[in-house]
Amino acid sequence: MARPALTLRVLTLRPSIPCLIALLLACAGPVAAADTTATRMRIDQDELRSGDHVLHIQIAPDIDPDRARMLRAWLAETAQATLAAYGRFPLPDATIRVSEVDDRGSSPVPWGQTSRRNSVAVLLYVRKGASLAELRADWTAVHELSHLFHPYLGDDGRWLAEGLASYYQNVLRARSGLLDEAEAWRRLDAGFGRGRREDSGMRLDELSGTRHGTMRVYWAGAAYWLETDLALRERGSSLDAVLSRYADCCLSGSGEVAPADFVAQLDRIAGGDIFSRIYRRYAASREFPSLDAAYAKLGLSGTSGELHFSDRNDAVRLRRAVMGRR
Repeated sequence: MARPALTLRVLTLRPSIPCLIALLLACAGPVAAADTTATRMRIDQDELRSGDHVLHIQIAPDIDPDRARMLRAWLAETAQATLAAYGRFPLPDATIRVSEVDDRGSSPVPWGQTSRRNSVAVLLYVRKGASLAELRADWTAVHELSHLFHPYLGDDGRWLAEGLASYYQNVLRARSGLLDEAEAWRRLDAGFGRGRREDSGMRLDELSGTRHGTMRVYWAGAAYWLETDLALRERGSSLDAVLSRYADCCLSGSGEVAPADFVAQLDRIAGGDIFSRIYRRYAASREFPSLDAAYAKLGLSGTSGELHFSDRNDAVRLRRAVMGRR
C-alpha cells in the first residue's frame, strides 16, 4: 500500500479536531476544513482511532501517493462526522477500502457498499480525478459508514438499514459542518418527496426484498428513523442514545438479525414500544407514510417544492437538537 508523503503519528484532538483536519487538508489542497465535533479521534498512519475502536484505511496500491494522501484526508473528515452520533465508532474494528474507477458520470463516488464477509469493510469506489471539494460534498461515504450502526438485517430489513443510513447521511453531515443545517433538512425532505412517487402499492417489507422501489425503500426507511427519533426526544432520550447502548450490548458486525428482533431489542433498551409500534405500521404500509405530525413538531412546511422553517422556539430547538452542530 502506498504511504503518504506526510506520516502523522498519533495525534490526539481535544476538545475539537480543526487542527487535524486543517493540517490534513492543507497537505491535500486549498479546501478549508469544516469544524467538527468535540470528540477525540486519533490518526496513526493508516488507522483512525476513537478510544479503543479503530477504522483501518486501505487505499488501492495503484493510486498515486499524493492522491492517496488527499483521499486519507477526506476519509479522516468523513469518519469524524460519524462520531457526531454518539462519540465513537460503532464497531471495535472495521476497514474502509478505497479504489478508483473510470466513470463518466458526475458522481465523485459512483458506488459504495458495506461488506460483512469475514470482517466488516466499507468499500468506496471513487471516480478518477474527483476533487477533494467534490468528495467532501458527496454523501456516499457517510451513508456507507452509517451502515455500521446497525446489524445485517437481510432483505426484509433493507428498508430499515438503508433508511438509517439515509437519515444519518444528512444528520451527521449537518452536525459535523459538512452540510448546512437548513440544507440537510431540505435534502431529507427532497428524499421523502422521491419516496412518495413510488406507487406500486406493495407492503414496504415486501417491497424491501424485491430490489425494486428503491426510493420508497430508502426514504420511507429514513422517515421511520426520523419518527422514532422525535418520539424518543419527547421522552428525553434520542435515537443516538439508544443506538449507543445497542452498540455496547448487542451490535455485531457479522451475522444476520431479524428486523423484528432488532427493533424489539431497541425497545428493551429505550423502555416502551416506540420502535416496534412504529415498525409494524411502516412494514405494513402500502404507500409513503404521512409525516404531517413530525413536520408540525419540527416547524417544517412546504409549498411549491420549497421547504419553509417556522421560527417557533420549540420547533427551532427540536430541529437544532437533531441537526445542530456538535
